[in-house]
Amino acid sequence: MSGHSKWAKIKHKKGVTDAKRGAAFTKITREIVTAAKEGGGDPDVNPRLRTAMLRARGLGMPSTNVENAIKKGTGDVEGVVYESFTFDAYGPGGVAIFIEGLTDNKNRTTAEVRTALTRKNGALASPGSTAYIFSKKGLIEVETKSIGEDALMEIVLDAGAEDMKVEGDVYEVTTDPTSLEPVRKALEAKKIAMKSAEVTMIPTNTKKIAGQEAKNILALIEALEDNEDVQNVYANFDISDEDMAALEE
Repeated sequence: MSGHSKWAKIKHKKGVTDAKRGAAFTKITREIVTAAKEGGGDPDVNPRLRTAMLRARGLGMPSTNVENAIKKGTGDVEGVVYESFTFDAYGPGGVAIFIEGLTDNKNRTTAEVRTALTRKNGALASPGSTAYIFSKKGLIEVETKSIGEDALMEIVLDAGAEDMKVEGDVYEVTTDPTSLEPVRKALEAKKIAMKSAEVTMIPTNTKKIAGQEAKNILALIEALEDNEDVQNVYANFDISDEDMAALEE
């Protein structure tokens, strides 16, 4: 998969500093609060909340933090109300960027995102100008050491998945957003561990980038993700395995 998935792999190789872990906790707390507010505090009937809780667990967030965030969302504990937002933008080389987030001050966030883009040779674009390039999909990642490719493919396709492919040491299973839960439950029933299971945005077309241009777009995405209001940054770039290896060093 392009863009978002490859960037995630580079970040994983780089490791996570305490500062970035703290920012990640802030982001996932906001997502849990919002998910609980919109769909209730029971993860068994609230897929968005369940997904957020899985991400929190993967980050090592203490269970008390998760419980408090759910209570803020359900109104059992007083908390801040967050507003969702999206921005369309372009980065170096004409790469399309779609930004999602949650904020308690839209004006502040807009100014901060615009500044981050300007400093890294990007720019905000008119609403809708890049969003159409991305399709909302369910994405499940399973480590290749967990199960054979043919066996996994049979399970996920029978459960309603659209496609599956190998990316490095993981299988990437894509689904229609409405089929994410049935596929996830089918894997759980077979006791197959998942690295992640979430609704994401996948580009319908990509731009090949390399060398300095690749470094520039990744620096821009990192700058955007450093903003605590920004939840997700999607970009329609593709990088060769050779350039990936160089960027991970």
